[in-house]
Amino acid sequence: MKRKTKPQQRAIEHFPEVLLVGNPNTGKTTLFNKLTSSNEHVGNWHGVTVDTKAKVFDCLGQKRLLVDLPGIYSLSALSFEEQVAIDYIRAHPKTKIINICDLNNIQRNLALTLGLIEFGADVILAVNCMDKRPLNRVDYGALEKELGIPVVEVNADKGHGFDSLKKLVLQPFSQPPKPKYLKKLNLHSIKNSLSQKIDDFFAVKIMEGDESILKQCQIKENKFLDIQKVAEARFDYIAFLQQRCIHSSGKVYGKSLIDKVVLNRFLAFPIFLLILAGIFYLTFFSLGEWLSGGLNKLLDITIGSWTQQICFAWFGESSWLTHLFCDAIIGGVGTVVGFLPQVGLLFLFLSILEDSGYLSRVAFASEDIFGKIGLSGKSVYTLLMGFGCSTTAVLTARNMEDKNSKIKTALLTPYMSCSAKFPIYVVIGGAFFGASNVFVIMGLYLLGLVVSIILSLIFEKTVLKSKAQSFILEFPPYRYGGVRRVLKVLWTNIKQFLIRVGSLLISMNVIVWLLANFSFDFSFVPQSGKMSMLEGFGKVLAPIFAPLGFGSWGVASALVAGIIAKEVIISSIAMFNGVSNESQIGATLHDSASMVYFSSSASVMSFLVFSLLYLPCISTMVVLSKEIGKKWTFIGIAIQFVVGYLTALFTFNTFRAFEAFGVWPVLGVIFAFIIITASIFKVVGYIKKPKACRGCNGCK
Repeated sequence: MKRKTKPQQRAIEHFPEVLLVGNPNTGKTTLFNKLTSSNEHVGNWHGVTVDTKAKVFDCLGQKRLLVDLPGIYSLSALSFEEQVAIDYIRAHPKTKIINICDLNNIQRNLALTLGLIEFGADVILAVNCMDKRPLNRVDYGALEKELGIPVVEVNADKGHGFDSLKKLVLQPFSQPPKPKYLKKLNLHSIKNSLSQKIDDFFAVKIMEGDESILKQCQIKENKFLDIQKVAEARFDYIAFLQQRCIHSSGKVYGKSLIDKVVLNRFLAFPIFLLILAGIFYLTFFSLGEWLSGGLNKLLDITIGSWTQQICFAWFGESSWLTHLFCDAIIGGVGTVVGFLPQVGLLFLFLSILEDSGYLSRVAFASEDIFGKIGLSGKSVYTLLMGFGCSTTAVLTARNMEDKNSKIKTALLTPYMSCSAKFPIYVVIGGAFFGASNVFVIMGLYLLGLVVSIILSLIFEKTVLKSKAQSFILEFPPYRYGGVRRVLKVLWTNIKQFLIRVGSLLISMNVIVWLLANFSFDFSFVPQSGKMSMLEGFGKVLAPIFAPLGFGSWGVASALVAGIIAKEVIISSIAMFNGVSNESQIGATLHDSASMVYFSSSASVMSFLVFSLLYLPCISTMVVLSKEIGKKWTFIGIAIQFVVGYLTALFTFNTFRAFEAFGVWPVLGVIFAFIIITASIFKVVGYIKKPKACRGCNGCK
């Protein structure tokens, strides 16, 4: 049976391909976005692009298909996404390649260029000049003559040099000359000793010990391994090119005096926490609260008021259709839409941190700590992405070469507090803790990180031990992406939020409202007074959550609905209580007559912790299943529910103890318990040691 091809895919396949290849952080995806009018995510990370992206662009009146490949440092793979790019390049040997280099870091970028020339690819070297005062100046004519390939200067962000680049793309294929340094490698001895015919590129890769090439050439043991000789030949030639064609200012790329403070072993994490605290304050209070309050008032006096008047006129005040439109669609959805400014601000600040190069430094500072629990700096990026959206963050875990590390990172990502959860913190936490809620919110974000670290340590000591991994990270110079870039990021995230609200959230609200307002015999509950279907389900589940301090059927039902999308928890609470804005929800949470209420601050903290940890949303579960398999997804979901339940149970009882006995006595008991437990483990470990090893530090 033939697989059907979409019309759009069939049209794309007819256009000649142009491959976009380069090191990470050279402006590759920026160039792709500019040429194709796209808005793909860009960042200062190895692994931002984890798969190929293709889009048609206009090349001086002719159509070409531009394929953006994951960033690579050479034609020997170190990770999953690098293998994706290398396999694609090798499968398209005569396809035009735009090899983009960063002008400020061209010496290192040229190593990949030489590898492409060794391969015999049809290469255009595009030197990206993004800064007003670059560290290097290049004699492009001399560089083009030495390399034997076209060289052009571009500015990927502003579009400078694109006409010259497009003219070169349209030129017919021309075989580049072999680099002069290949003669020093004595590749003939390798080629002559093998039964099959190979070219210089394969011979070089055999010397490097490239596993995929050795397997392809059926070489079981590489007797020709001489990585040092290949590296020296390449870098000697790059040094020659630098002396002949590149004029350097002498400054180190990415080096900044700020890093002496930001990367200080004692100050790095406190500074990061202070920055996060500032972001949370501006987002959830201060500016974000003011903007959300204004938007809520605007929605109430416009859409909310108009919808109510129209429904009263068309259906009558007591009609179920009136309740459906006013409570489910306008009330429930409007409650979540009111958080649009805060969603935009959170993504905006995270984007600025990433574009500035600061998050690269955070990953570097975290590498040693995460390495001890079986993760790497790549895991830091995935976990930080989880603060935005767990679904997309899980996808970035695929760039890890170690399978166990990939599984661990993917399983730990949902413990991060994604943007869909913060309406829960703002509404419910704000109703009980007021201005102090900023510390509660920050504590929840840190709790997710701490729980993930503890679980990673447990996994590392038991079933998911990690192997040594390569972690390549470069420090880009601190830079500001510009107003256009900031506005583009802001618009992209606002658009995604509105699409999510307009599709998934409205659908779920309608389903939840129907279940909450119709009985099992399909009679309208407000008129018949019968128990709704949702209340029936909720009362069955409520006893499960009673030990955690929130045993009402409304809370249980909202948590179940939240598995579809975490925003639904707040919109469900709004619907159950017939309210349409944040302040009204806060008032109902204190009222014991309400369908959703909390008896104390302890039950509120327990609910917030459980909402943070209990289960990922459906879309994240689907992505987890595709990335790490159904078995580990099921295990991860089961572990997450148990961890969420036990953590919420501990939180509830601890805060009840605070309320009953005071903070310091309870903290003293907890501290004493920790000391006693640690002492017992220390003594047991000492007893288990052989007598000869006690007191000896000679080995581990």
